Amino acid sequence: MFTGIVEDLGTVAECGAGVHTRRLVVETALPVEELPLGASIAVDGVCLTVVERAPGRFAADLGPETLALTTLAACAPGRRVHLERPLSAGAPLGGHMVSGHVDGQGHVARIGFRGDACDLAIAMPPALHRYVVPKGSIAVDGVSLTVNTVEGDGLFGVTLIPHTVAVTTLARHRVGDAVNLEVDPIAKHVERWVRLYAGARVADEIA
Repeated sequence: MFTGIVEDLGTVAECGAGVHTRRLVVETALPVEELPLGASIAVDGVCLTVVERAPGRFAADLGPETLALTTLAACAPGRRVHLERPLSAGAPLGGHMVSGHVDGQGHVARIGFRGDACDLAIAMPPALHRYVVPKGSIAVDGVSLTVNTVEGDGLFGVTLIPHTVAVTTLARHRVGDAVNLEVDPIAKHVERWVRLYAGARVADEIA
């Protein structure tokens, strides 16, 4: 589990060219050598498993689902990525509950600045529309953000405060760039439970 608070901007050192799996190597200032093999780490909002680590770098494997659903399939050496280690029990929950399981890719539709703040409008896949609500939370490339607006054509708007502009890559995006999206996992669970409950009630009434 993560919080969507970026700890470091890492740099992709290597990214394999496999069709079904690829080895990703990332350089970072985080003390990743202290992480046990098999530990989780979020890379641009994608929960990955550490399979190798040394001072200043770690390696993780990208599986078929990750390559199919996330922007990591297009990674290349030199790309800067958001990094976050998993939340420790008892640690402050500074952002919101983020699982690192990306729901789909969005695309930057508009970008503009108001002083040192940055406004982003992001087009989301139709399947995610019902989970995104004004003043709700969403993770964009692993960054916990508050949804300001939701437009009828499938766009949602967020504002990056100057700190977020400074410590993430989000304000460097251009129109059309893809981003990883994870909606509030609680919303998905509630929907699932309600659907199951409603289905059971209907079945009971028919019986």
